[in-house]
Amino acid sequence: MSTETMQRSGTWGLEWRIATVRNGMKEALAYRGEFILEMVGSAIVPVSIQLMLWYAVMQGNPSGKFAGMSYQDLIAYTWTSLLFSQVRGGDYDFSLIEMIRTGTLSNFLLRPVGPVEFLYFKSLGEKSLTVAFCFGLGLLSCLFTEITPLHLTMGLFLALLGNIIGYLFGATLAAIAFYWENAFAALMVKNMMVALLCGELIPLSVVPEKYSFVWRSTPFYLFVYGPAQVALGKWDYLVFFRETGIACLWIAALSILLHLTWRISIRRYQGLGG
Repeated sequence: MSTETMQRSGTWGLEWRIATVRNGMKEALAYRGEFILEMVGSAIVPVSIQLMLWYAVMQGNPSGKFAGMSYQDLIAYTWTSLLFSQVRGGDYDFSLIEMIRTGTLSNFLLRPVGPVEFLYFKSLGEKSLTVAFCFGLGLLSCLFTEITPLHLTMGLFLALLGNIIGYLFGATLAAIAFYWENAFAALMVKNMMVALLCGELIPLSVVPEKYSFVWRSTPFYLFVYGPAQVALGKWDYLVFFRETGIACLWIAALSILLHLTWRISIRRYQGLGG
């Protein structure tokens, strides 16, 4: 394709991607009440569980430590993880399954834009608003905690990489819908595993060292636990860059896996709906 042709169609497709992100933001703002309610609602459960748990655990010994963390450390982690748990969310992999099941995927296959990529950039519009909200809330918390704006920015960047990993992983699982009509169960199990292994419910540092290989062997800790450690200054710059490199490797590997999975699975698609 010549340079002139690429300029007419949008340089390397940037125009449609930017437009999709913009439309995703407009859609989220059109239902701003639902958008805010969803963020608040999804934050209440994990925060409430942690606050009650740490109060019960440390009630008899408020000056002691639990898994090397003081009561203040546990509370700081709880509130900090709240910021990044909002960035990791998204149910667009469920949208992929519904498109396959109902046959509406055909509408996207007729367009010059891939449905998997289109849905991600649409979700990115909504997530951009979430990141902006969490960044503002995080800056406010900098006045009362040891979090710095630089560490907060680094944490949000790692959380965004985790968001990409989460979508690629979910979209790969969504290909099960080409073979199994009721594939929602697979994504529900995935979401429960992510909630446990990402550090949203409890800090992963409480897991005994001999079992830490379980969560370290998955990319899920990059969603919440890793960004929270960066924001709180528990991980230095060397660890941050190492974990960023690991996140990029996961993104590359899952991108290849997603491409191969959809290329093979789409052959079974009939577009009949059901």
